[in-house]
Amino acid sequence: MSMDTSLRDLEALKTRAALGGGAERVEAQHQRGKGTARERIAALVDPGTFEEIDALAVDHDEDGERYFGDAVVTGWGKIDGRPVCVYAQDFTVFGGSLGEVVGTKIAKVMDVAMKTGVPVIGMNDSGGARIQEGVAALAGYGDIFLKNVQASGVIPQISVIMGPCAGGAVYSPALTDFTFMVEKTSQMFLTGPEVILSVTGEQTTMEELGGAMSHVSKSGVAHFAAKDEREALLEVRRLLSYIPSNNVDDAPFVDGGDPIERRLDDIFTVVPSESDMQYDVRDVIERLVDNEEFMEIHEFFAPNIVVGFGRIGGRSIGIVANQPLYLAGVLDIDSSRKAARFVRFCDSFNIPIVTLVDVPGFLPGVSQEYGGIITHGAKLVYAYAAATVPKITVILRKAFGGAYIAMGAKHLGADVNYAWASAAIAVMSGTQAVNVINRREIQAAADPEAERKRLIGEYVERLEHPYIAAAKGYIDDVIDPRDTRVKIGHALEMLATKSVQVPPKKHGNMPL
Repeated sequence: MSMDTSLRDLEALKTRAALGGGAERVEAQHQRGKGTARERIAALVDPGTFEEIDALAVDHDEDGERYFGDAVVTGWGKIDGRPVCVYAQDFTVFGGSLGEVVGTKIAKVMDVAMKTGVPVIGMNDSGGARIQEGVAALAGYGDIFLKNVQASGVIPQISVIMGPCAGGAVYSPALTDFTFMVEKTSQMFLTGPEVILSVTGEQTTMEELGGAMSHVSKSGVAHFAAKDEREALLEVRRLLSYIPSNNVDDAPFVDGGDPIERRLDDIFTVVPSESDMQYDVRDVIERLVDNEEFMEIHEFFAPNIVVGFGRIGGRSIGIVANQPLYLAGVLDIDSSRKAARFVRFCDSFNIPIVTLVDVPGFLPGVSQEYGGIITHGAKLVYAYAAATVPKITVILRKAFGGAYIAMGAKHLGADVNYAWASAAIAVMSGTQAVNVINRREIQAAADPEAERKRLIGEYVERLEHPYIAAAKGYIDDVIDPRDTRVKIGHALEMLATKSVQVPPKKHGNMPL
């Protein structure tokens, strides 16, 4: 065979592979408002940078239809000039089902990502395991799960759900760091509505059960819900701009021209001095970070705590903040595990953690106790205590009880702790405390309500202020709220060379 003939044959094979399942199936995909695997990759990576691998892989044991590349497109490219590995399931080929070839291709590109230290982004759009291949399809899932675990904490892993993702397939996204979903066109669930109806008698729909908004607001399985595929992929690119390529790199430095010395001159108009008045902590965060650019993670799940990425002085930071706008910013089961997971990610990838505290305590209640608030709260304590990245904590208004400790206290290894001059730090608020320690005095008083108010004022003046904690070194400085950005920025500069030696062990036994 001549070289010209060989090249023509090669070109023909690659052209055939690029068509996926054929023009009719591509058109059907478009009719559903969905792109093809290669269209999605082209929209994600920088133009002209994608290099496909295993485009000619085929299952030689399969009878009937054969498609080069099978039901997944794999390779690498660049996002903002930084290398990434990518795979995208191809719904036009066997419904994107996962068989031996697909599992092998995905595991292979994940190996490339780990060896080269680059993020891996998986786009899921699949009917599930390829039933015809039996246990080989299940083995493919197992191989992928193993790679997910091996890559965890080594390279960022991002999942984008762009169609169905059901049964065992959901566990790979669940093992990754961040999950994006597309409204109306993506679903995730272990068992579908029909099975649930037959087993439990519950009636539901695909969207109610496993749609984007269900998972970003109710289950917390997904972190982002996008209006369409284009928005989802743009948000993936935005997320990558805040995080490093691997666990030994630093996040990209972005000089936005916003000086660290900028004061928060209008902060008193944002945060009410009365500790029981609501405000949106995102207004504080946006004033703190460079150019008011903040990427919130898990926005609709456990909204009583806010987590996300920003920058101060061009350096990426992870922010954890109580949200007084919801449940007064109290810590509960969902907010504890949401914050703990985020702290663990930041610690894995060298991203400093800035904690903004305004917390009345842990949420009381029978449902919380039966739901395991003790264990879930311990997750947050564990995450902060185990983290070795720079940790800076600022108490804005109040920090009461065990929640004071759980929210990045000095006692859990925080490096720099500040409190606003008006902050309150105590076992509990004066309103609660006098009902416990002065109950008899109040009952015996001629005017119980007046006596109660007097005792509360005395308690606040004597025990709630931040100077007791400052005197003991639990707070490094009591600061003017307008200087918060300046103080954090200088602390980040000082902590840039932080190094911590941890005791040798295989791993700790985190409460799960």
